[in-house]
Amino acid sequence: MDRVPAGRSVSVRVPASSANLGPGFDSIGLALGLWDDYVVTTSGRVGLVIEVTGEGAADVPTDERHLVHATMRHTWGVLGVEPPVGLHIEATNGVPHGRGLGSSATAIVAGVVAAQALSLGVDESAYAVWPAPGTAVPVDLDLATHVSSELEGHPDNASASVLGGLTVSWMPDGTGRDQGDRTVTARLDPHADVEVVVFLPETQLATRTARAVLPATVPLAAAAAGAGRAALLVHALTADPSHLHAATRDWLHQEARRPSYPATMELVDLLRSHGHAAVVSGAGPSVLVLTTRDAAADVDAGPLAGHWERLTPRVPALGATVHAR
Repeated sequence: MDRVPAGRSVSVRVPASSANLGPGFDSIGLALGLWDDYVVTTSGRVGLVIEVTGEGAADVPTDERHLVHATMRHTWGVLGVEPPVGLHIEATNGVPHGRGLGSSATAIVAGVVAAQALSLGVDESAYAVWPAPGTAVPVDLDLATHVSSELEGHPDNASASVLGGLTVSWMPDGTGRDQGDRTVTARLDPHADVEVVVFLPETQLATRTARAVLPATVPLAAAAAGAGRAALLVHALTADPSHLHAATRDWLHQEARRPSYPATMELVDLLRSHGHAAVVSGAGPSVLVLTTRDAAADVDAGPLAGHWERLTPRVPALGATVHAR
């Protein structure tokens, strides 16, 4: 196999995401304007150097276990190319860790697109001319979505971080025209009036902990109700935000997880009682409110405000980007 050459460098930017959004369990994602930034450089000197600043810097490994590095090596295997002799990763983390804002998906997406970009032309008879500094490096976003979703275990966060905006993802089941072995994503633009408010707690919660309490089956009535609200959610987010409160009602996962994050559900209950479309962000413990420009200022945590940081990150139209350095 050909090897990724030394002397290439890219800057990578990937947004955070919120998943589920109430009834869209493991299928609907929304990009958020909180960003992880990376500079990844290949070297002819053997070894790996990783420098991390920002969110979670004290707890992130700086060796082969680093999620971006591990993802890059996996992606090079998928692409059928040899990793470079040496690699330098500079990570500036802006996405909070363990808060339900897709930090692991953000890192995985960064690794997939960085590996693709640094491999530009390697499988051809002559390497492609490396782009001038500041030039966007082409990557296969469909492949990035699929590989990231496989590694993450579900496509909602990964697809939103790759593509930006609002995403709905699924795996083909092999019947009729629903063919293929890759995750498929429909990317949608949210309504121009939609705004998001995030309430960020100090505490963290591992996704595996939140998923461990979910039931293996749900009643038919709950599944039917959830399907209706998930359909309404897409309509509300793209065409008529007046339905956001009804569209974010969930029967599948939030109540089952209540014991895992009682403070989160206390805030969700409070906000929804005031008419706000509040949901658990991803696996929690952050709370996401889908609202409108005029109403966003009225979204507050009231007597619970002292325990939560209020953010207004907006929804970026672009997802992951890669530029030559």
